[in-house]
Amino acid sequence: MKAVAMPTVSRVAVCGGTHGNELAGIYLVREMLKKRADGTEPVSVVTVMSNPRAAQLCVRYVETDLNRCFTRAALSAPVSETSPYEMIRSQELNALLGAQRSVDLLCDLHNTTANTGLCLITYSDRDWICLHICKHLSTNRRFVKKNTLFLSAMEIGPQPHGVVRSVIFSAMQEGVQLMMDWICQFNSGTLFEGGWVDVYTMVKNIDYPRDSETHMISAAVHPDLQDRDFCLLHPGDPMFLCFSGETLRYRGKEALYPFFINEGAYYEKGVALSLARKRRVQIPSVRSETLR
Repeated sequence: MKAVAMPTVSRVAVCGGTHGNELAGIYLVREMLKKRADGTEPVSVVTVMSNPRAAQLCVRYVETDLNRCFTRAALSAPVSETSPYEMIRSQELNALLGAQRSVDLLCDLHNTTANTGLCLITYSDRDWICLHICKHLSTNRRFVKKNTLFLSAMEIGPQPHGVVRSVIFSAMQEGVQLMMDWICQFNSGTLFEGGWVDVYTMVKNIDYPRDSETHMISAAVHPDLQDRDFCLLHPGDPMFLCFSGETLRYRGKEALYPFFINEGAYYEKGVALSLARKRRVQIPSVRSETLR
């Protein structure tokens, strides 16, 4: 594939605390805010505490999930003093970061209770910048054995909500630094060779089994599935263990990859796990438009 010339990445936003109890990103953003820019940095970095009220209270959100407030309808809806805090905050963040492409790349930092390792989540499998960054991270010894999801967020687990684990904080810190290193090399004119990247595309969410009358959860994730994020789930494999002792098996017609297995924040959303297909995407060589 012919090398693709792309605009330089001159301004990056690093956001933490979108969910106020996902502490690795919150503490990393606080650490980054201590370092004042002196104008000599090769890339301008905007560091943002996305949901400061939730972070102060160490809760996922104050009134509604901020991460679900960035639809076109929500961002264009009229708001007032009585509007949910996160609705107001999403429009503030959109004005700060989204208006007229005020940043070229946004990295939103998240934690999960699931055993995902480090995941990069993007909205397109043709986002060559994000996919090259992921390819760059996958060559690092810390991340080479990690399962990586490409769906613009960096998600790392497992870590309980309301807790910061040093190994997770360090992995996130290193992931952000490797991302910035790649951007600096890209902006300087380095040619990054293309190749193949494994991509996981979400197919559907699976809810917990529930009592037909009370609608309460009647089973937990089966021990053979727990912590096996991004490990292939075959039809007939154990999926849930009922509180009565019965094993419920995966009834799908195709083998898929589970992720966000037993995520603590998703109980309220009725999601026990998500399923994805895996495929290989060919990415072209890229270089910045500074050298053509």
